[in-house]
Amino acid sequence: MSIAILGPTFQDLAMNVNRNISSLSLIFVGRASGYLCGSMIGGVLLDCMNHFIVLGVSLLGTTVGLYLIPFCKTPVLLILVMFVFGTAIGVLDTGANILILTLWGDKGAPHMQALHFNFALGAFLTPILAKVALGTTMTASADNHTELDLHLPGLNQSLEANPDLLFAAPDDLNLLWAYASIGTYTFIVSVFLFALFFKKSSRHKKSTASAQGARRAKYHKSLLCLLFMFFFFYVGAEITYGSYVFSFAITHVGMEESQAAGLNSIFWGTFAACRGLAIFCAKCLQPGTMIVLSNIGSLVSSLFLVLFDKNSLCLWIASSVYGASMAATFPSGVSWLEQYTSISGKSAAFFVIGSSLGEMAIPAIIGILQGQYPKLPVVLYTSLGSAVFTAVLFPVMYKLATSPLTHQQKENRRSEDQKALLNDFEEDLEGEDAEKQNEMDFEVVNMHVTERPSAIHTARNILIEPISDESN
Repeated sequence: MSIAILGPTFQDLAMNVNRNISSLSLIFVGRASGYLCGSMIGGVLLDCMNHFIVLGVSLLGTTVGLYLIPFCKTPVLLILVMFVFGTAIGVLDTGANILILTLWGDKGAPHMQALHFNFALGAFLTPILAKVALGTTMTASADNHTELDLHLPGLNQSLEANPDLLFAAPDDLNLLWAYASIGTYTFIVSVFLFALFFKKSSRHKKSTASAQGARRAKYHKSLLCLLFMFFFFYVGAEITYGSYVFSFAITHVGMEESQAAGLNSIFWGTFAACRGLAIFCAKCLQPGTMIVLSNIGSLVSSLFLVLFDKNSLCLWIASSVYGASMAATFPSGVSWLEQYTSISGKSAAFFVIGSSLGEMAIPAIIGILQGQYPKLPVVLYTSLGSAVFTAVLFPVMYKLATSPLTHQQKENRRSEDQKALLNDFEEDLEGEDAEKQNEMDFEVVNMHVTERPSAIHTARNILIEPISDESN
């Protein structure tokens, strides 16, 4: 919701700072730059700090940004606030994925799908919320104007009277309510995250984290680089098609604006619906299987889009299938990688940056190419090319992930597993001692203390015994 609110309120923000839309487009660059910085900062913080406190602070930063944006009266200040706002969003995005993996590990595929379904749900609901809050102020783009009428008497007089004004209440209070409602919601969620920070973690979570930390694939760094490229093209193709299908349907296919808007809606509608359906599919299907099915659907639908680019019926059907196929790819990719190697904060930040770069670079490049070759369906070629690339790349990733470990890596992993199990065993014994001291008399306690070293010694002998590769 925090990210999607900028689109419907863009023109109102431009009026608020007395600028036209074209000269204020740098706010998107500022937010994207902050998002990249936030992803890198979040990757470092999540490896050395409690995840709940990092997410809580990032949501507080998001809340502050949402409340400040409507009060900005100069473009430079608005871009600066957008940069800080994007930084908080970048930390939040990286931290949310890492938190799911930390809590549930390789069993968290349904939870990962639920997380990303809520991303899609928020993006779907925000334009509706903005329409209700702003009312008729959102109708300025109906005639595709790129310049705003800046000769509003009240606005110009207030700015001329205070030319150096940095912060002030917006003239349209509906703009303030739109941002304040989402800001209040994010603040409430941050309170719950801070409450979780003070909740004591159970011993089971500690043992789970210890076991996950020992898992590392043979080609760990190569897998991260390939996943970086995978998400670069996947997210880039997703955002490109969602951004350009409206104009493509009007200029290339000859649809009416209402039909083109419906085509855009059916793409994002099936995208959000299938992300919700993927929550239940993840309970019975492996993440790798879901990625293969998504790749096949994307490849077939994009191929039909290219072959029948002038057919309206094919465009409707293929767009809905393409949106449904793209839905589960990102969360399934994260869950799939967690099955073979542990994902730290820095690792998650790395492939989140890849998706962010794809979101910025590919739509910008396609916009330039579409302008140079207006008669070619460049958008559809991009979808097909990205589908082919991801379909070829995933088998390579799977081959690297399933490569057998060397003997030395097996020995190191076995040693780390033994240490984790031994620590958990000793913690259990200490916990049992603390409970029994309040129930047993002095003689029984002495007997327990004398017997415990032998028990620990026996456990050490069991753990240190050689273990075959098959049982490991």
